[in-house]
Parts: sequence; structure tokens; C-alpha cells
Amino acid sequence: MKILTVEDLLRREGQALQLTLLVGREGLNRSINGMRVQKVALTPTGFADPLLADRIQVFGGTEIAYLASLPVTRQAEIFEALLAVHISCLVVTRDLPLPDGLAVMADRRGVPVLRTPLSSQDFAQGAQRWLERELRPCVYKHGEMMDVFGVGVFIFGKSGIGKSECALDLVMRGHRLTADDVVRIWRKGDNVYGACSELTQHHMEIRGLGIINIKDLFGVASVRDNKKIELVIELVDWDPTEDYDRLGTEERAYNLLDVPVPFLVLPVRPGRSITTIIEVAARNQLLKQQGVHSARAFQDRFHLSIADQTPWPPNRHDPD
Repeated sequence: MKILTVEDLLRREGQALQLTLLVGREGLNRSINGMRVQKVALTPTGFADPLLADRIQVFGGTEIAYLASLPVTRQAEIFEALLAVHISCLVVTRDLPLPDGLAVMADRRGVPVLRTPLSSQDFAQGAQRWLERELRPCVYKHGEMMDVFGVGVFIFGKSGIGKSECALDLVMRGHRLTADDVVRIWRKGDNVYGACSELTQHHMEIRGLGIINIKDLFGVASVRDNKKIELVIELVDWDPTEDYDRLGTEERAYNLLDVPVPFLVLPVRPGRSITTIIEVAARNQLLKQQGVHSARAFQDRFHLSIADQTPWPPNRHDPD
């Protein structure tokens, strides 16, 4: 699991969430675990059991109004109970004033206290989106990520086999590039998605030509930032001794972050248009998603023909 800190929150998402550090600078290295933001909620009443360590805690108008109605001594007891849990940081929403006792105690214990003009709900939603984006399971794979007829296709193979050239040919035919060379793959629910890094976004390396910008060359419609992976294709050198699949009735799957994705192996040799085959594979995958499996339908017809003991295919020279 990737480790995030309060400093990461301030540096990467501080501007978007309009965060300001009030006290507790010494605690900016505190870790943030989990993809959920917690609201302090019933803690001011003395019920602190639901609070989880290493989480962002939200302090809103309800909590502050309740604390303001209590004696100073009772407030101090509540602050002690709150800070006894090793929280990541405390975020005060709607630019509300921070109780003096809490500020002093948090600074002494090195607990960062932040403030934002956003409402508790808006801040929590924004922070959780950032946490989910940063903490979700992720791997990096060498290959190409393309959007072909709306199907997300991840293409990989050994170096020099022609992956980038194939991707460029697909772009020339009107399809969209998501990532070249290094694909960042993450899981969300039961699906996996692919994207490229910000540094290499929209760029492609072609041997002998160098680095080119696909967006500048072919327009904004030729690229996309990320895409769900619905088909994985491996390009391999043609081996005459290898028995390649010629029917396509068996479904193969490629495991990406424990998610099985339909998988094809395409042998490459001179004169074979891999780009066209990938286009057809994407169209065929669309049919399968709609419940139409051409290879299995052909197999069923063939078996039915044998069972009926009728010649198939029919001899077109026979009289009706």
C-alpha cells in the first residue's frame, strides 16, 4: 500500500481543496491510511470509539457549536480524547474559528490542523477522490494503451516487435492513443484502467523518428487520458512450430491486478497487417460483449451438421 502524508495532502491537493495550515507543522509527516475521510461527529460528547488512527478527521460547524456551549474544562477533556487517537490531521471546514484550547494542544502534540472554506461534505468528497486516486492498487506495464472503436486495448510484446508503430497506424486510422511505452494500470471495483504519466502524456517514441506529440500532430480527438482495459493483446514473433489458435472458441484471460481480461496472442510476420487484425479483434470483442460469439456459433452449426449427417458446407452444384 502506498504511504501518503499530510504534507502530500497539502502539496498536491492543498490548492484544489483550499487548505491552510494553522498549527502542527511538526506533524506534517504523519501518515494517511485508508481511502475514507472521517467526521469527528460524536467525539465531542465523549464517544470516541469510532475514530480510526491515521485518518483525516473533519471538524465542522456542528462540532464547533457544541464545543462552544461547554465549559472550558470539559472542552479540554474532549480535546485530550480526540488527540489521544493517532489521527493524521484535523480539518476545520467553512473557515470556522478554531477553539483556542484545541489549537494549543494540537500544536503541542504535533497534530496538524488545517482550515478550508469548503463545506464538510465538499471537502470530504474532494479529499476522498484524491485518496482513492493515490491509494488504489496500481502497476506499470510496458506496452501501448489504445481506444479502438471504443474498446480499451492494451498491447504488449518484446522490445522492437513493433508496438509503437502499430499504435501509430491505429491513430492514423482514426483511433485514440492513451499511453505509449509505459502504461499505468489501476483497479477500480471489478475493472482495470490504463493511463500514461503526466510527463509522457500524448507523446510517442518511434525508432528513427524520435519523440512525437500525437495531440499536436493529429488533434485532440486522437488522444484520451485514460480508458478501461477490455482486451489485452500480446504481439509475438511468428513461430512455424507453434500451434496458434485458429478457431477462437476458447476464451483466454490475462490477469491484471486480479481482474481477468480477455486475451489474444497475435503472431507477427512480414505481410501480415497486425493493425487490421487488432481492429477486427476490437469489433469482435464488441460483439462478444453484446452476447454474439461468432466462433462458437460456427462450432455449433458444424456439430449440428455432423449430428444430422448432412453434408456441410452444401455442394452448390447439387440440384435442390
